[in-house]
Amino acid sequence: MRVGVLGGTFDPIHLGHLLIAEEARLRLGLDKVIFMTAGQPWLKSEQPRTPAEQRFDMVRLAIASNPHFEASRQEIDRSGPTYTVDTLEELQRDLGPATTIYFIVGLDALEEFSRWKDPERILGLCHLAAVRRPGWLEFDADGFVRRFPQAAGRVELLPAPLVDISGTELRRRAAASESLRYQVPEAVTGYIQRRQLYNSGTGSA
Repeated sequence: MRVGVLGGTFDPIHLGHLLIAEEARLRLGLDKVIFMTAGQPWLKSEQPRTPAEQRFDMVRLAIASNPHFEASRQEIDRSGPTYTVDTLEELQRDLGPATTIYFIVGLDALEEFSRWKDPERILGLCHLAAVRRPGWLEFDADGFVRRFPQAAGRVELLPAPLVDISGTELRRRAAASESLRYQVPEAVTGYIQRRQLYNSGTGSA
């Protein structure tokens, strides 16, 4: 089985996330994509302000119509800072050694890969499916492999659609009662409005 993992604070989840997940599924032949709602991501300078349960609820609503998408509570049910290597180790144990995991990540995040906890171990647990982000048009794959020899043959570059949707801007728009149409799934927009999630401040990107 081939499984993709897309992590994020999802504050809120938006159509850019869904497009990336679907593109990865199709191009990599994935059986499913797991949306991993972050608990307390240690590399984030600002922690999510929207409670984890509400961010998880938004993910479930956003992916409900796609049978190949799955929402995971794994990180939000873990206390303390969350590390990708711990998440991947748990997933590999749960899914079994016959499963190939593709961790979907933006090229901007790979620039900080050396700061991640145990990057060599991460490369032993998964393949990296690297997605271009707006403003990041080039990636020195050879240089990355020189720094991390374990990455040889384990990094896939995905030409996913470049959709520049900002979580910060979505929260601002929600707080100002401006339209989120065509950026956020309708079910998620309704959830945000009913609970007035962003009326008293902003969360994380």
